[in-house]
Amino acid sequence: MKRLAEVAKADATPEVLAIYREFFGDRDPVAAPGTATGTPGNYWTTFALAPDLLQMAHRDLLSLLQPGRRLAAELRELAIVRTGIVGDSKFEYSQHLKMARGVGIAEHKLAAIKGWTTSDLFSPVERAVMAATDEILSRNLVEDATFAALKSHLADPAILELFVVIGLWRMHGLIVRALHLEYDSDTTARMQEVPAPCE
Repeated sequence: MKRLAEVAKADATPEVLAIYREFFGDRDPVAAPGTATGTPGNYWTTFALAPDLLQMAHRDLLSLLQPGRRLAAELRELAIVRTGIVGDSKFEYSQHLKMARGVGIAEHKLAAIKGWTTSDLFSPVERAVMAATDEILSRNLVEDATFAALKSHLADPAILELFVVIGLWRMHGLIVRALHLEYDSDTTARMQEVPAPCE
């Protein structure tokens, strides 16, 4: 059960309405919830309680998903899926499995992400990205050996972007869980993908 109110279309500011149109079309997302990917959509309608924070989240999250970033999309999605796993966010895990498929990560690799440390399916750069993700999220650091592995494969701007991606998605994942939003309103069935409507 969600813990905060949601902002109906009739009560939304012009800035919020612009974001609502992007995700919900002309519907009132509180009266008729749901997004094209099958999520309830209550992340956006709850963040609308503070329109500036909604705009910040929209800008920051979506800008890091755009083509042409310094960090390859495949590496970004491996990091976000690991962030969902380590942070126990069913919403992040489920949504970004879909995005990972969309950027070309093979199904057998996706199935192996939970146990990546014992899998031989991942390249050295993929292993370095997932090791760094796990270390940041579980220990608030990146070991020297892991950082050296990152540096051997990625330019400095891509490493910085990787760390921002990990931190930003972890922040949003913990907010979603703490407020019982999206797929994280269920605290018993963890780490299973929720199919999109067309699946």
